[in-house]
Amino acid sequence: MKYVVTAWFWLLFLTTAPVLFVLGLVLFLVAYPVDPDRRWLHGLVCRWCHWLWLHASPGWRTRVEGRELLPSGPCVLVANHQSAADILAAMGLFHPYKFVAKASLFPIPIVGWMMSLLGYVPVNRGSTNSMGRMLDQCRHWLRRGMPVLIFPEGTYSQEGLLRFKRGAFQLALEEHVPVVPVVIEGTPQLLVGDGIWMSPRASIRVRVLPPLPPESFAPDAVTLAEQVRSLYVDTLAATG
Repeated sequence: MKYVVTAWFWLLFLTTAPVLFVLGLVLFLVAYPVDPDRRWLHGLVCRWCHWLWLHASPGWRTRVEGRELLPSGPCVLVANHQSAADILAAMGLFHPYKFVAKASLFPIPIVGWMMSLLGYVPVNRGSTNSMGRMLDQCRHWLRRGMPVLIFPEGTYSQEGLLRFKRGAFQLALEEHVPVVPVVIEGTPQLLVGDGIWMSPRASIRVRVLPPLPPESFAPDAVTLAEQVRSLYVDTLAATG
């Protein structure tokens, strides 16, 4: 079944991704004068990814809890990172945000072009200059009222939570906006290892935890990162 599900998913993806890009490009051109932040385009992409691609197999189940907790204004969404499928899972929030992603994704045809069209933010891990540009772009979006979504671990690991890097928390402290923890579980069940193979069954859960207001923050980004990571450790332990 793994081979059947994988073949079906990639056939579906390869035939529908160009359609999404063309629709997205048209929506971008038509709506830009009244929607320069591309909220409508992001909404289209979120629903397409979530309802079509993340439900490609009848054995895949996804629950999204706590959408009502998402602030209406600028905030820093932080999510734990276990799999490349976390990106699809986070789309199920159906909430406007600018996603911070590794720069190597942006040159990829269709997928990367759409990410650029959406105004998502590239970053090269390990590059101080790239990190500075990423923070500047995130500040720009936050000051326009747009949330940003960051995986503070920097990369994904199926061996447990990695150390949270301070960039997301530095942004929240400097811009005085809430930090919103988003807990993602089950995505390693969907994508087998680090390759292209898809599992026939997966149960994914995305949970929005109560936002942390700026007045509750630790005084510096490193301590705040540790504070939020501890919250993840406790939350995942309680459900594990």
